[in-house]
Amino acid sequence: MDERSSLLNQLQIEKDDKPAQGSGRAAWWVVAALVVVAGAGAAGWYFYTLPPTIVVSVATAEAAPVDVSMQRGSILDASGYVIPRRQATVSSKITGKVVEVLIEEGQFVERDEVVARLDDTNYRAAFVQAEAQLAQARANLNSAQVAFDNAVPIFERNRSQFEQQIISAQEFDNARAAYDAARTGLEVAARAVDVGEASVAFAERNLDDTVVRAPFAGIVTVKAAQEGEMVSPVSAGGGFTRTGIGTIVDMDSLEVEVDVSENFINRVRPDQTVTVTLNAYTDWQIPAHVIAIIPTADRARATVRVRVGLGEKDARILPQMGVRVSFLDDDSDVPQPAQGATRAVVVPLDAVQSNGTTGVVYVLREDTVERRAVSLGARTALGQVVLSGVTAGTRLAAGDLTQLADGVRVSIAN
Repeated sequence: MDERSSLLNQLQIEKDDKPAQGSGRAAWWVVAALVVVAGAGAAGWYFYTLPPTIVVSVATAEAAPVDVSMQRGSILDASGYVIPRRQATVSSKITGKVVEVLIEEGQFVERDEVVARLDDTNYRAAFVQAEAQLAQARANLNSAQVAFDNAVPIFERNRSQFEQQIISAQEFDNARAAYDAARTGLEVAARAVDVGEASVAFAERNLDDTVVRAPFAGIVTVKAAQEGEMVSPVSAGGGFTRTGIGTIVDMDSLEVEVDVSENFINRVRPDQTVTVTLNAYTDWQIPAHVIAIIPTADRARATVRVRVGLGEKDARILPQMGVRVSFLDDDSDVPQPAQGATRAVVVPLDAVQSNGTTGVVYVLREDTVERRAVSLGARTALGQVVLSGVTAGTRLAAGDLTQLADGVRVSIAN
């Protein structure tokens, strides 16, 4: 019993040990809290010192139909406008009041089609007067012809009698004077008829000028005059007189006009192949060619004007539309696609930094990007043609690429 009691006494906890054990536990929690605070501070410092994440969009390199013009490199890009080479503001040849306008904007008119009519009251009265004067002149001509016809036999008879000395010289002179007067009167009457006919033609021309006709076939783009207004072929002088009825444009004469910097005009030549993209239809690439380089420069803008002819005619092409013109390198060697290859790689324009025929793209690698050099083709309505460096399906960073570099951390924008 004594040994068992001794063992039990050894297992009992003394009251004096409890405060010491509580102090040990408190010290342990203090140490743990300090470790947590230090870890949080280290983590905050680490994330604070990391470079900021750049937000980019995702662009995917896609396959597109292979076209020689797409693979041929663009050596120069310029902006311009669609302009008509044949355009006319239709006006009357005379001053008058408009009584009828037969055109509206967007209407197609044929050559010599009536587009407006002017008040013809005075001109019609002048025409009637000219016709009456002509009729009077013709009547005078008939009268003079009868007088001459009557004077001829009398003169012949008097001349025969004078030769036979039946009548005196005085009587023969009187007969000859009457004959000469009749002949002169006939000539004067004939000339009066000519004047009358010319007056009728002039009055008829003025009357016809009250009808305004289209000079060529085209589309009406502007309707300038209304019924009741005055129109005049001369300047209105600040009044309310119109100088035209409307504007007609020959849609078959549309072409593109661009201003090229004189620093790069050496890259342009006549008959050079170009592609035209309308700002309104960015997915439509129009084949075209250089018509002419205007042999003068604008010294204020340091540009040279270039005319570009369109290879397609389409109702979607309208005058004054903004366009983007890519001048292609006709002398460059066009890479041929491999046998069986039918598609080329095209990427969005904001996913590549171009520098002539070469460029840089940034391939997405999870949360970083990889800088990659590529070989470029032409810019098309689909985007930038990439000849080498990326394949279809490659995910690229798009947006402000000037902030990117190889290995930079990025985040994808929604």
